[in-house]
Amino acid sequence: MNHNLSNRVANFRAAKQRGVVLFFALVALVAMSLAAVALIRSVDTSTIIAGNLAFRQSTTSAGDAGIEAAMVWLSTTQAANNSLNILTDTSHPFNNTDTLARPGYHSNAGTLDLFSATTWNSTDNNNVLAGTDAATGNTIRYVIERMCRNANQVPDTTHCLFSAAVQDTNNKNVPLPQDVCVGSGCPVAGQAPQIRITARTQGPRNTVSYVQAFVY
Repeated sequence: MNHNLSNRVANFRAAKQRGVVLFFALVALVAMSLAAVALIRSVDTSTIIAGNLAFRQSTTSAGDAGIEAAMVWLSTTQAANNSLNILTDTSHPFNNTDTLARPGYHSNAGTLDLFSATTWNSTDNNNVLAGTDAATGNTIRYVIERMCRNANQVPDTTHCLFSAAVQDTNNKNVPLPQDVCVGSGCPVAGQAPQIRITARTQGPRNTVSYVQAFVY
C-alpha cells in the first residue's frame, strides 16, 4: 500500500515538472520572437537610412549640373554684351535685375531666402529650371546673385565683393584673387564683381540638396 502511494506521488511530481518545462519553453519562444522582430526592424531601419543617404548623394551630385548650366548662361550673356563696359555701363545685363528678361539672375545678394520653398517656386522667375533627370527623379534649379549690396547699379568697391582692396573690421588684409592666383587665366584688379550661384536639387522622398559656387 505504501508502494502504490509512492508511485502516485512520483507521477504527480512528474506531471508538475512537465508543466514547468512547457512554461519555460513558451517564455523562450516569446523571447526569440521578440528578438526576431527587433532584428527585422533594425535591418529595415538600416536599409531606409542607406537609401536616404543614397538619394541625398544623388541630389548633391546632380547640383553640379545646375552650377554648370548657370556658368554657361553667364558666359553666353557676357559674350553677347562684350561691347558694354560692365564697370560703367548701367545697361549691361549683369548690372540690372529683370527676372522677366533674365530669369534667375539678381544684380544684388541678400534679398532672397534661399531656404524658402517660395524662392524656388516653379511658377515665378526667381530661379531657372536647369533640368529634370528622368532616371533619378531629380529636379535641378539655380539662382544667380551678383555679390553687391545694391541692385540695378554699376559695381563699385564699396558695395560689391570683387577684386579690389578690402580689409575686414580686424584690419586683416583679405588676399586679392591676383595675389593667390598665378597664370594667364588669373583675374586682375578692376574686373567684374563676384557671382554666387546656388543650385537646388529636389529628388525622391523629399530629398533636397544645395550646392553653391562663386565665379568671377
